[in-house]
Amino acid sequence: MRHPPPRRRKALLVSILRWFDAEAGAGQPAAERPDRVEWLRILPFVFLHGMCLAVFWTGWSPVAVAVAAGLYFVRMFAITGFYHRYFSHRAFRAGRAAQFFFALLGNSAVQRGPLWWASHHRHHHRFADTDEDPHSPVRRGFWWSHIGWLTSARHFPTRWSYVKDWMGFPELRFLNRFDTLVPALLASGLYGLGALLERVAPGLGTSGPQMLVWGFFISTTVLFHATVTINSLDHMFGTRRYPTPDASRNNALLALITLGEGWHNNHHHYAVSARQGFFWWEIDITYALLWLLSRLGVVRDLRPVPEAVRRPPGGRRE
Repeated sequence: MRHPPPRRRKALLVSILRWFDAEAGAGQPAAERPDRVEWLRILPFVFLHGMCLAVFWTGWSPVAVAVAAGLYFVRMFAITGFYHRYFSHRAFRAGRAAQFFFALLGNSAVQRGPLWWASHHRHHHRFADTDEDPHSPVRRGFWWSHIGWLTSARHFPTRWSYVKDWMGFPELRFLNRFDTLVPALLASGLYGLGALLERVAPGLGTSGPQMLVWGFFISTTVLFHATVTINSLDHMFGTRRYPTPDASRNNALLALITLGEGWHNNHHHYAVSARQGFFWWEIDITYALLWLLSRLGVVRDLRPVPEAVRRPPGGRRE
């Protein structure tokens, strides 16, 4: 029986270790890693999608679907409000406790750690729709921009040079390194909730497996694909108010399903604003929630959109 050579065995072991420790085997710069799918590394991601099919076994109940919808909403806000507008663009300020809480909530969405997310997003803005952009549909097509780039070994490491401003927070470094811990705890908690409800309120028609499938696997998978439509579809379909050097577009439908991120041409025109729907008719649920949190004292100093920035080219008013 032939065994893989030592170097190959070590690579396989490191890929498995990275399921639990994102920094296992760290050292090779991102630019030097192969730009191809690393199948063993992404098996948990494939498993996440495959487990959605278990719904044909578990069935559904109103309470399980409601939990899935609620978790979609609150985790989408954590991604859009904090992973994106806060950690990536510092569009407002927050205390350390609030910063950690929403990083924890964003981490539960299974979109890696906050520093990994912010570093790749900052890199995207620097090189938007050029050959250096990790997820440009203009350069490499829809599927690569939507999901392919996330499976590439080149894009697994955090680009630390982009997030030096966050590296002084050990709690964020911990979340970023062990980025599967919180999702695993959420999945376990959902199973326990379903099992408890099955016992104390059988009339709800739910169970541990059903709550796990709907609350974690289905909700998380739908949340992921909704989020990455901004990388793919929002650089392909929509309108362009501002002549940015990239292909970003405004798309009202994508804005609804992502709580405001679909106003992507606005965002690429002026990325540091806490508000991406620049005009009153551009629904931006994330901004509305951030405004509410600012009134409650949880966050502060929401960066506005200056009138000179908001005005379309030529000075015409909308």
